[in-house]
Amino acid sequence: MIKGRQYKGKLSPEQAEKGIGLSVENANGLLDDANLLFNHNRYERAFSLAILAIEESGKPSIIRSILLLDDPKALNNEWKNYRKHTAKNTEWILPDLVAKGANKLEDFSSLYDSNSEHGQILDDLKQLSFYTDTFSKCKWSIPNNVVSKELAEMILKVARILVPAADSAMTTAPELELWIKHLKPIGNENMLEMKQALINCYNEAEQKGILKGDKTTQELINFVL
Repeated sequence: MIKGRQYKGKLSPEQAEKGIGLSVENANGLLDDANLLFNHNRYERAFSLAILAIEESGKPSIIRSILLLDDPKALNNEWKNYRKHTAKNTEWILPDLVAKGANKLEDFSSLYDSNSEHGQILDDLKQLSFYTDTFSKCKWSIPNNVVSKELAEMILKVARILVPAADSAMTTAPELELWIKHLKPIGNENMLEMKQALINCYNEAEQKGILKGDKTTQELINFVL
């Protein structure tokens, strides 16, 4: 039994590093299991676990958002997003956006459109890949009739893109201290200021030799500007 209530307060950089690290580790474990099941022709379960891996991989960005908050109401809302499936799976359409030519920050705005239904669509598919159900005119569904090999392969490809490596940027306490330093004063109201703050954050981390991953500040500049 899990003891205690779910935490809804502020995070220190060290606490955030721990949470991000665990979510990345778990996302990779879920993806490994999904690949294993796919290779054994268990497509519906592979599909389900791939979606769970996508959801888990959405937690680091929410944790970084929590780091920037002080207001109890805002913190409570962001922790709800941390535990809400549809708030963590929105990036599953990212490869499709890239295929359509998206390569700048603004091109991905639809990922965070509160009126979009793509997060709910993926969650509905996840439910159908786990459970039997019945729909109009009492038409029954069972997971192995819902999820094909092609559908499972598609979502696995998405998961492989989205699940981060253990050494991704902005995952360690020193990096996250810079994240707070540069992003917290800005908020998310002014896009130009936010872009510059992101660049300043990555640049300082790179200059200090603490920037993780294989992305450079110049690559970030090319993406956000």
